[in-house]
Amino acid sequence: MIQIIAFDADDTLWHNENLYARIQEKFRELLSGYHPAAEVNRRLYEMEMHNMAYFGYGIKAFTLSMIETAIELSDGQIQAREIQAIIGFAREMLDTEIHLMEQVEDVVAGLAHSYPLMLVTKGDMFEQQAKIAKSGIADYFDYIDVVNRKNEESYRMLLRRYGIDARHVLMVGNSLKSDVLPFVAIGGQAVHIPYHITWAHETVAALQGAQQPYFELAHIGLLPALVERLNQSS
Repeated sequence: MIQIIAFDADDTLWHNENLYARIQEKFRELLSGYHPAAEVNRRLYEMEMHNMAYFGYGIKAFTLSMIETAIELSDGQIQAREIQAIIGFAREMLDTEIHLMEQVEDVVAGLAHSYPLMLVTKGDMFEQQAKIAKSGIADYFDYIDVVNRKNEESYRMLLRRYGIDARHVLMVGNSLKSDVLPFVAIGGQAVHIPYHITWAHETVAALQGAQQPYFELAHIGLLPALVERLNQSS
């Protein structure tokens, strides 16, 4: 029986108007005099993966990876004004408004009347807390946690802290790799609501996803009916 509903935040409850895609386009333009766009994309992604263990996720980590990529691709010839432009990209990202997905506020408000709600997001603490505050829906959640990574161990630790049994939690998110599969692996249930843009790091092989039981919905507006159906059948 579902007793608690947990939500991912970015690209599940809210989005930033394809923020990273816009900034990457600006970054490619900035470095167009040094390398073709495809090479800039490839090297930036490689740098992000390399730096993840050091800086984690989020805008600040992304900015450091852009700066380091720019230095390498320019053979150290990148100009101070170009580095300043990259820092400007970071400020632009941090200042961007949060936009709730369609139906999110109605769905979250409705479910909050019947279930304790949990919000679990990953990344920089300051950045994520600012997003949560801007969202306007923080008061609906009984538990709010920002974690460094979303994997089986981090979910186990989180549920252990609150004394919650994974079997009674339904996790809702847009990433199979971070939100859905690790939660199913620890005994919980999960709902995948795909977003039209998925970071390459968050993709999984189709076969890997097919081996795990989870639910998939076209949009969050279908979630209340699924929750009711699951509890009626348990």
